[in-house]
Amino acid sequence: MIELKKIIKDYMNEEILITRALCWIDLTINDGDFFAIMGPSWSGKSTLMNIIWLLDIHTSGEYILDGKKLENLTENEKAQVRWKKIWFVFQWYNLIPRMSVLDQVMLPLAYQGINKGEREQRAIHALKKVWLLEKLQSMPNELSGWQQQRVAIARAIVTEPTLILADEPTWALDSKTGKDILDIFTELNNEGKTVVLITHASEIAEYAKHTIHIKDGMIEKMKKNR
Repeated sequence: MIELKKIIKDYMNEEILITRALCWIDLTINDGDFFAIMGPSWSGKSTLMNIIWLLDIHTSGEYILDGKKLENLTENEKAQVRWKKIWFVFQWYNLIPRMSVLDQVMLPLAYQGINKGEREQRAIHALKKVWLLEKLQSMPNELSGWQQQRVAIARAIVTEPTLILADEPTWALDSKTGKDILDIFTELNNEGKTVVLITHASEIAEYAKHTIHIKDGMIEKMKKNR
């Protein structure tokens, strides 16, 4: 479970407030939830996602993950939380140009110290979930955008995180392939994963169980979709 209590994020310059990116954010995301975060550009939605991912630090308030306050963690402890519990699906895929599909998906497991045989087995299982078994040895430049995004999702789920974050995961895809990507997220959620995604499109947000609308750094409204 994620609990955000009165989260404020200020950007300062020599103790002078430049901008307040988030203001008094109160939000609870239960295990197995599926949230969409919507808002115009510069509304604070990416800042909120980065705080959930422990990539950015809030100025004040409390962030509680699975009952543990995260304010005083060291950078190494934050990295451990990310590796064990959270994975991010990037808007730009972030694939390594000269690495095969299989090796891309195995890589996070190498950082966890898992032996090669288990890494390969788990990577193949993850790629099977996103329908890419026929592309194991392909390089990123041999894949379509839709296939590259599926590799990114496989890389995200191979570590078996409990929380998956995604930033505009369908932004560069046509409506048909975008729907296929959202079906994958829906399936992962049905398996018990908690999913939080950023989107500008209301039709994409409808895939989620809840939609949060952010404006000027504040939660403007929240609705239950299903």
